Parts: sequence; structure tokens; C-alpha cells
Amino acid sequence: MNQDIKKLNAKAEQYAKELQHILDEVKKVIVGQDEILERLLISLIADGHILLEGVPGLAKTLMIKTLSDTINAKFHRIQFTPDLLPADITGTKIYDYKNQSFSTKKGPIFTNFILADEINRAPPKVQSALLEAMQERQVTIQGDTFPLERPFLVMATQNPIETEGTYKLPEAQVDRFMFKLLITYPTKEEEKIIIQRNTQGHEYKISKILNPEEINAIQKFNQQIYADEKIEEYVASMVDATRHPKKYGLEFDGHIDFGASPRASIWLILAGKAHALLNSRGYVLPEDIQAIAYEVLRHRIILSYEAEAEELTTDDIIKKILEKVKVP
Repeated sequence: MNQDIKKLNAKAEQYAKELQHILDEVKKVIVGQDEILERLLISLIADGHILLEGVPGLAKTLMIKTLSDTINAKFHRIQFTPDLLPADITGTKIYDYKNQSFSTKKGPIFTNFILADEINRAPPKVQSALLEAMQERQVTIQGDTFPLERPFLVMATQNPIETEGTYKLPEAQVDRFMFKLLITYPTKEEEKIIIQRNTQGHEYKISKILNPEEINAIQKFNQQIYADEKIEEYVASMVDATRHPKKYGLEFDGHIDFGASPRASIWLILAGKAHALLNSRGYVLPEDIQAIAYEVLRHRIILSYEAEAEELTTDDIIKKILEKVKVP
């Protein structure tokens, strides 16, 4: 192992301990959902955003609020409703009669952590208000552009069981989410712990482990983690298989309308690096890519009506791709 990799490993090991401390603090409040919590942390390390799908009552708000508390960061929850306006998110300009000038009133998007609750309940015009912020890390208010604070993470939620009064998220916006996570019910044993914690007056004080500047440093280090050219080839092949399945011996005739975009390749590498970092490594293994492949790809593969009629899911497609694409 060369000296550069050794240095990366040493720094990754140091950061991994701090990040594990964050996870331990969050788990004082959140029962179970270990994989979701890890993916939330990976998204923060890789400077991405999360689309979280699950039924109500699974502690989605508490999850991201508790994470923000461990980092001493600012948090805002935005409840998306049909009557919400873009200015309610980004802010607007207000005329000051005394000074005869306009002043800018910034909206709740100017924070570190955003929970966009039930994002699909607001019309597309409002949903698109998040696009510039998520992609460019800036907001334009009536011609003036304002940078957002860092770190900046959006966790948007949507309810999979109640579709009345909802609007389908535009594909352009869905593609801007690094992960799409599916949150499920707790186990029976976890349910008992949840009951005890919420009915017996337990209170847990969350320690502030890191500050926003330290998270920014970890995000910069994540970019430096080594991904070999063979790993890049592996990722490129996986994404290409969603567009040209026949090249890889996959029989998806008529099942895929559109394959994954180049953002999928970028996020597979960045999320793979973050997964390696959490495991105290300064280099990426194929196992790191495989670990986060479903979350990165499932919302970027557009299935046809035929696939939906056959009850084929994007996760089924990804499973076959992982089986067929040659591992370096």
C-alpha cells in the first residue's frame, strides 16, 4: 500500500470515529432504522439530498432534527401544502415605506437542514423552488442571488399510501436527489422500546459532536478518497446497463423507458466514497458501490407501462444489473 493511501486511511479512520459518535448520539433518540440513519449520514458526507418515502409516524422529522442537533446546525421544517407559494420557501422582497426601498426577507430555505415534509402535496411550481437551492446551493429572489449556508441538506418526504391531493414530482427534481430511501415499520421489539421511551417521560440530551465547519471539512475530504479507474469503469458499466441492457445480456425488452442520467454515475462514486469513509477506509471497493446502488439508482430508472403491469420494480432491475455487470 503506497503512502498516499496510508495517509487517506489514517484520516478516514479519524473521521469515521467522529461520524460513528454522531450515529450513536442519534440512536439515543431514534429506535431502529439503522440503515436509514447510515444513509442519511452518507448523504451529508457526500453533500447530497434525500427523498424519503414512508408512511406517517416513523420519526422522519425527529431523525433529521436530531442529526442537526448533533452538528450544532440550523434546522427548518417546511410543510408542503397545495396553497404553498414559492416565496414561502425562498423568501421575497418587502417595500419599506420609511426608507422608500426594498429589503429582502429570506425564507426558511436559508438554513443547514431542511425537512420538506410531504413534498408531493405542493404543485410543481412550488416544488421547483427547491431546484436551484438543491443543485446550485444558492437562491435567487427577484433578481438577487444569495448563497446558502453549508452544509446544506434537503430531506424530502412523501407518503406512498395516500395519493389524493398529491402532485407527481417532476423527473428533473427527482434526479437531483442523491438517494431515494424506503423507510419501513419498526420490528416488534423496537416497537416496545418506542412505547417505553414515549410513555414513561424519558428525555435524552443530545451532545453536539461536530460543528458545521467540521462537516464541511469532511465533505471536502470525501472528494479526495481514492476511487480506482476500475471502480469508475464498474460504475459506468452499471449506469450504461440501465440504458443499453442488451449489451450486458439483460433481457429488459420494453421494460425501461429511460435509463439513469450521468448524475447517477457521479453519486455512485461520491456515495461509495462516503461509505468507504464510514468504514475507515481511504479507498473505494466494489462492495461500497454495491451497498448504495439501490438507493442511487431506484428513482433514476423510468419503467414502462409494461413493466408496471408485470409488477416489475426498479429494485428488481437493479438486482439483475448487479448480478450481470462484471465486478472488478
